[in-house]
Amino acid sequence: MAEVTKRMDSESEASTGPLSLEEAETVREAGVAEARVAEARTAASARPSVARSAGVVSLAVMGSRILGLVREQVFAAYFGAGFLNDAFQVGFRIPNTLRDLFAEGALSAAFVKTFTDYIEKRSEREAWRLANMVMNALAIVLSVIVIVGIIFSPEIVAVIARDFSPEKAALATTLTRIMFPFILMVALAAVAMGVLNAKHHFGIPASASTMFNIGSIVGGLALAYWLSGGGWTSPRDPNAIPSDAAQWAIIGMAWGTLIGGALQFLIQVPSLFKVGFRFKPIVSFTDPGVRQVMRLMAPAIIGTAAVQINVLVNTFFASSINGGPSWLAYAFRLMQFPIGVFGVAIGTATLPAISRFAVRGEMDDFRSTLASSINLVFLFTIPSACGLVALGHPIIALIYERKAFTATDTHMVALALAAYAVGLAGYAAIKVLSPAFYALDDARTPMMVSLFSILVNAVANYYFRDLFGRFGVTPLTPNGYAHVGLALSTSCVALVNFFALAFLMRRRIGRLEGRRIMASFVRIALASIALSVASYGAYRLLDPLLPGKTLLVRLAEALIPIAIGCVVFFFTAKALRVRELDQALNELRRRFRRR
Repeated sequence: MAEVTKRMDSESEASTGPLSLEEAETVREAGVAEARVAEARTAASARPSVARSAGVVSLAVMGSRILGLVREQVFAAYFGAGFLNDAFQVGFRIPNTLRDLFAEGALSAAFVKTFTDYIEKRSEREAWRLANMVMNALAIVLSVIVIVGIIFSPEIVAVIARDFSPEKAALATTLTRIMFPFILMVALAAVAMGVLNAKHHFGIPASASTMFNIGSIVGGLALAYWLSGGGWTSPRDPNAIPSDAAQWAIIGMAWGTLIGGALQFLIQVPSLFKVGFRFKPIVSFTDPGVRQVMRLMAPAIIGTAAVQINVLVNTFFASSINGGPSWLAYAFRLMQFPIGVFGVAIGTATLPAISRFAVRGEMDDFRSTLASSINLVFLFTIPSACGLVALGHPIIALIYERKAFTATDTHMVALALAAYAVGLAGYAAIKVLSPAFYALDDARTPMMVSLFSILVNAVANYYFRDLFGRFGVTPLTPNGYAHVGLALSTSCVALVNFFALAFLMRRRIGRLEGRRIMASFVRIALASIALSVASYGAYRLLDPLLPGKTLLVRLAEALIPIAIGCVVFFFTAKALRVRELDQALNELRRRFRRR
């Protein structure tokens, strides 16, 4: 008996992770205490599942982000970066901001925490009752918000786009009214996502936004052609007022957004029933569980909203820049790709695990899982940021530059993308750190940090816009690079937000394995610098050798340097012994072995 126990203990200490279920069963058969088996099962089911679940979410989100880029390509080709798209971006700003808060932030974090508490401490029956009450309460509250929003859309547009011309403001108001119900649809989708994530179903919820993109592309284009009478042209002059047909076309795209929102919820309904959810028309705003969700959610809306609220502030400052809202939107869409694929995916997979650890008081596992998740975020987002800075121009030209989207637009979007990329790692890490506070029943700390960061952003926007607006002034760009200053201010605030949250989390849990995180960061940063040099050098060598800017040439100018940069990063990271790279590769190998 002692010999078997000793052998199992030595194997456990030699491994990099917790005991597997098979090892735990061997220990049990040898007569070791049941508590040891339970501990092994808990660790085996929680800690490794973060990397595994993050992989599932990453694949699903990657498909969604690719379709999101296709959606932006449609807008770039048919509506350019002027009057029409500026009006659409402002019209979608409020619904889209609330979408980001609900689908990737406050509601999901608050609900997953409370739902997990009910499953762990009470019963599944009470957990399902809570899910019904939260869903029904949201439907009522948000229906009222939608009605109020539709009524006061002119005032909303006047606040966030004060420098729009009367014609552009009128179109933006119409688009806002059409797309306001999107908030209700995405809130219901967020509750469904929270239920499925808490039940360890990650693939379908992460794929829900794929249906949004499909619905908005297919439905939007179909309605655009129908409402416009079969075709339209977008003026290349950003100050010109488009034809009625073109304005009806962008209205069709707004209706397509609603179609996509509905599909985002409906795709999750079969999975909800599969895990045991049954709809019941019960409502109670005084129920302890509902009140806990609201208590966590109210400050969490502010706590997770720093980036989105700052983007909203950017819209306010960008409204005086012709083409500014569109340039920022196109750049931020490319930023959302690595944020969603890596930051949101890892944060989504981490939250249920650390919520369980917090409920059980297992702070060592909580701390280790959180540090590992932050390092995984760094592994993927730091090289992504360096790649976007080095290759922003060829990537944007490949994706967007055709028809109504000009070479000037490519240049301006590339500069904004480089400014956004400065804060990419901060953006993504916030998606992991903020929910970690909610798992500890602390929504106040992220709220206070975000309130401060919003104030900093407003001041930085004001000064950076004027500073960067002095450079790059041409007849086509009379405001210079003012929009780049707005993007850079958002990145700076994201980094400030991340460092503040990390510092306060360290104080909250005693330590955050800072040396381990810093060591990984330095190694990953060095490998990413090598990636940037190799990628940019390859692009500069290829550019004069490939005359003509056909689709094939642009594809080569973007993909060949990306491939070279990835190879350089891989071997540099291996030489520097980046442990997270080995962790990701091992998980990938396990997946292929299963298949």
